[in-house]
Amino acid sequence: MSRPPTFAPPPCARARVLATERGDFAVLDAVPRNPARATALLLPGYTGSKEDFVALLEPLTGAGYRVVAVDGRGQFESQGTDRQESYAQGELARDVLAQAAALGEGPGELHLLGHSLGGQIARAAVLSDASPFRSLTLLSSGPAEVVAAQRDKVKMLSDALSVLSMDEVWQAMQVLDPPQDADTGDGADLRRRWLAHNPAQLIATGAQLAAEPDRVDELAAVGLPVHVLSGERDDVWPVELFDAMARRLGARRTTIAGAEHSPNTARPQETAKALAAFWDGLPAV
Repeated sequence: MSRPPTFAPPPCARARVLATERGDFAVLDAVPRNPARATALLLPGYTGSKEDFVALLEPLTGAGYRVVAVDGRGQFESQGTDRQESYAQGELARDVLAQAAALGEGPGELHLLGHSLGGQIARAAVLSDASPFRSLTLLSSGPAEVVAAQRDKVKMLSDALSVLSMDEVWQAMQVLDPPQDADTGDGADLRRRWLAHNPAQLIATGAQLAAEPDRVDELAAVGLPVHVLSGERDDVWPVELFDAMARRLGARRTTIAGAEHSPNTARPQETAKALAAFWDGLPAV
């Protein structure tokens, strides 16, 4: 589970609702003091939320970018249904395209970033329609399904969610995986986020992580600039897979020293610097 250092947005950001043709989504909308160079849409990972990007907001707005971090349907503060089919990857990809349209950027102007599961949803959105996007960043998001140990964890969680309440599952997780980061305090915000997730969303997206096919060649054929960014260690996909994926895509490759699966929370300043350098280096539209 991702553990952001805080759930409180910085002064540059405000929590609001992004209304789209596919429903309302909770977002953190961070705006620089001067006119923005461009806008970036950030998608969180499995069990995560928009707050996973809180520590990136100030450095990215400082670099001149508007940043919109979103809760996907059924995640934290965005409502979802109790039907697993509503969380099919194609449905979530269409949500992203609707969010992109609602942000009002011109064609080919929006930077898209997805962390872990969010990267695979972002990839699906680009493969469906790349026209809204200027670039794609895959943050700790691999080419296909997660490693066997993670597939086992996802199955265990999904089985538990099928028979237990969200609170009962939370209590079990605290025994199996207690928080290690002192900055999370007593875990009240983490618990509040967990209880707000829709279990159908977690079951459906967990199944996607365990069965995602390799679509790297399809993505390479689109021709969109891609940035593959990760920590120097990762227990969800081996770092070597990120390296190989970047080569197949002809993508920019960044490894954040001292970080693991969530460079956005572990090394936010370094991660933001790498993101801004990638976006800054792209030719003007």
